[in-house]
Amino acid sequence: MSIHLPEPFQSWFLQQGWTPRPHQLAMLQAAEDGVSALLIAPTGGGKTLAGFLPSLIELAKGSYAEGGLHTIYVSPLKALSTNIAESLSRPIMEMGLPVRIEVRSGDTSAARRKRQQKNPPHILLTTPESLALLLSYPDAAEYFSTLRALIIDEVHALAGTKRGDQLALCASRLRTFAPAMRCSGLSATVAHPSAIAAWVSPTGHASGVRIVTAEDGVRPDVHVLLPDQRGYLPWAGRTGLGSATAILTAIAAARLTIVFVNSRAQAELLFQALWKDNTENLPIGLHHGSLDTTRRAKVEEAMAQGALRAVVATSSLDLGLDWGAVDQIIQVGAPKQISRLTQRIGRANHRMDEPSRALLAPANRFEVLECEAAREAVLRHELDGTPPRAGTFDVLAQHVLVTACAGPFFPDALYEEVRRTAPYSQLSRTDFDDIIRFVEDGGYALQAYDRHQRLFRDSVGQLWVRNEQIIRQFRMNIGTIVDTPLLRVKSRRGKTFGEIDEYFASTLVPGDTFLLGGELLEFLGMQDTTVQAARGRGKDPRVPVYGGNQLSISPGLARHVREILHAPSSWDVLPPSVRDWLTLQAKRSRLPEPDQLLVETFPHRGWHYLVAYTFEGRNAHQTLGLLLTKRLEDTGKGPLGFVANDYMVACWCVHPPGSITDLFSRTLLEGGLTEWLDESSMLRRTFRDVAIIAGLVERNYPGREKNRRQMTISSDLLYDVLRKYDPDHILLRATRLQAAEGLTDLARLSDMLERIQGHIEHVSLPHVSPLAVPVLLEQGREKIRGGEGEDYLLAEADRLYELAATP
Repeated sequence: MSIHLPEPFQSWFLQQGWTPRPHQLAMLQAAEDGVSALLIAPTGGGKTLAGFLPSLIELAKGSYAEGGLHTIYVSPLKALSTNIAESLSRPIMEMGLPVRIEVRSGDTSAARRKRQQKNPPHILLTTPESLALLLSYPDAAEYFSTLRALIIDEVHALAGTKRGDQLALCASRLRTFAPAMRCSGLSATVAHPSAIAAWVSPTGHASGVRIVTAEDGVRPDVHVLLPDQRGYLPWAGRTGLGSATAILTAIAAARLTIVFVNSRAQAELLFQALWKDNTENLPIGLHHGSLDTTRRAKVEEAMAQGALRAVVATSSLDLGLDWGAVDQIIQVGAPKQISRLTQRIGRANHRMDEPSRALLAPANRFEVLECEAAREAVLRHELDGTPPRAGTFDVLAQHVLVTACAGPFFPDALYEEVRRTAPYSQLSRTDFDDIIRFVEDGGYALQAYDRHQRLFRDSVGQLWVRNEQIIRQFRMNIGTIVDTPLLRVKSRRGKTFGEIDEYFASTLVPGDTFLLGGELLEFLGMQDTTVQAARGRGKDPRVPVYGGNQLSISPGLARHVREILHAPSSWDVLPPSVRDWLTLQAKRSRLPEPDQLLVETFPHRGWHYLVAYTFEGRNAHQTLGLLLTKRLEDTGKGPLGFVANDYMVACWCVHPPGSITDLFSRTLLEGGLTEWLDESSMLRRTFRDVAIIAGLVERNYPGREKNRRQMTISSDLLYDVLRKYDPDHILLRATRLQAAEGLTDLARLSDMLERIQGHIEHVSLPHVSPLAVPVLLEQGREKIRGGEGEDYLLAEADRLYELAATP
């Protein structure tokens, strides 16, 4: 490569004992050629420095000595921006560069924000939300006119999300103000380079972006960590608490370990379990999104100072923070995605030329297979994930108001600007006009209400914000992150039992019993947003789940699990108990084949059971269970319920299920699915989130924050009004699309139904099969309470397995 580092950069690299890597020079060349670029480089490969080098070199020439914003750096995390600012300050100081760097986020003081507005730094490190806020000010065009570079870090974590949609729209607006601006996307895990390149592109097409791919780093050192107790592996469950002793032993053998888990509840439980056995008093911290920022900052500072031996964390530590002292990570529970595991492994060692060490601690027997499949995929440098989906209407509605707050605009010009983004490149003019109409006056059903009148048109067709109050109120509500609300549980006499997740509450029907705070309660109904309950006596209580959806296994990882199941020659790496389990399944029934759907039916507990090994993930299986029980009901089979995990779904009914081929026909997704969705609490919940982001329901008012109860009541009323008087309203269309893509995973189910036609293997058994034991225990888990839980599960698992082993 002909390009070389100028002075003083060349000397500085020599002083560090470094040689510029080829991908760093390639990024310099792309900047010199004036083109946008996507850099895909392993963690520890210097990709952040590669992104900033062109800007630092340009600024070192002194052309920006008098001020003006040159570069914006955007990351998904506020903490990442702060970390990058500290990392960049050292080379800037050591080379004596005339460069000023500042951070702007929700934590930035009002005084500093005001100063940044009047005297912008050369490099501004920010988040998508703060960038959107800056673009809403009247001086935005002048403020950003000097911009030459936009750096988007961890681009894989933004593309295909609502925050990513927001950022893509902001980037297109920036290009309108600064046409010469180039964009650099940085990531270690890109499964679909062309799609991400299009997302980075100024035109929405990959052809205008240079893809720079660094050499792969050293293969990581990845092993599966099994429990110490004679290698016993639970049949079901996702917490991995049985491995606490083994995890603590691994922590003691390392300097600093990040113990990654898949949920906040799991983080809390494992943290307690580790401290219970921590006789050596090893300093162990906790880090997740529900903790306040002060506590998280203290943990991060302790990590940086080497004061901790381990941190139990969720995805809050997945991205980019450079903790050089971390020499191993432990993933507790199955990783669910290959790319996600690769990203987490990169947190260890953080050096491209030395192996990162990782341990995978499966929580149950099926997760052993998933961990082994993920381990092999990581060693082969495979990545997974779906390409970024189309942009959502609610985010675009918010962006329309961002644009209007900065000044009047012509819809035609904004439409062309929006279409230059990859998420909205296929946006129809009809949908765009419907969004404009919604922002303007709420649409047909809402136009009579003054509070929805936000824009007006002048004589030449420009759209203006009606008044300053709308602008002030809107700026307090910018953002695409909506917290999951909790609903208070009370008796009819007013006694408060506690809180449960709204999603869990939406699945209850009168007469259901559930556990809360150690008490057995009966669900009586809803009054406004309060769950009414009384002490119950029923059987089979349910256990509240917090946080909505569970992370589902990716299609790529699910495919590898199926391949392991069907290849006994690969079972040597599995623990004996898992090998024996699979061998018995092959003897008593069948093993699922990669290109077939295995369905087992058998009698159990006086009912007729059906277990389908679909491997489409928990969210898709929840929808599949609902559809199967509906069809079983329509055909008079008397369905009694269903339960699902990532690998299979089980239904049970009064009568045998009948023809399995007919049950899993292509028409399963038809027959009133749309009507069922419209009536479901699931869709109401989705609508609330859409309405908040689009600005129909506001979270904050000047001087006070709107509580969740008020937001839920407002959104429910609006949902009913729109369904009755404007059923094709743009926000209802947005809600259905979002539910189909996320909560219900309809596309994945549709692909599965198409794929399995003519490839369904039905096995009728006299009793439960070995492979069905885990999913039946998911049903059994809802009966657990107090300290009896683990003993109950163990006894039930042994009983079921003995039954499955019976000839």
